[in-house]
Amino acid sequence: MPHRVGIALGSNLGDRLENLRAARDLVADIAVPGEPVLQASIYETAPVGCPDGSPDFYNTVIEISYDGTAEDLLDQTQGFQRQLGRPEVAERNAPRMIDIDLLYFGDERVVTDRLELPHPRLTVRRFVLQPLADIRPELVLTGDARSIQEHLGTVMDQEIHKAAVMM
Repeated sequence: MPHRVGIALGSNLGDRLENLRAARDLVADIAVPGEPVLQASIYETAPVGCPDGSPDFYNTVIEISYDGTAEDLLDQTQGFQRQLGRPEVAERNAPRMIDIDLLYFGDERVVTDRLELPHPRLTVRRFVLQPLADIRPELVLTGDARSIQEHLGTVMDQEIHKAAVMM
């Protein structure tokens, strides 16, 4: 049975908007045909935890239906990152053409050496919460008691600006 899956997309190198479009299109191609693909607006944010001098990010969130395992999806999205120019080994949080992070996988809790879902830092990152609230404000993550919109109200100190609506 397919799962509704949240995926964060970010880029702070090259043509950031085009990088997000390319990643969105690759992810949409693996979605269950006929099911909706939800996409938030794009937000520009200062880098968090990145090396000094890192450029600002464009961030968005999409939600798809996926008919496979979380590990399968991780393998596919990591392949998309390589396809879009992200090296496999780089300095932690270094500037990057594309970053694709799995946020949640239906109502499943996944904890492996490679993957933890829901994403353990999702609820403290405004650059993820704001776009996710655009498309799923009422979502309550597995193991949580508050909605995405409620979490968003607790992280207002991080600066974020709407940059675009991706088509």
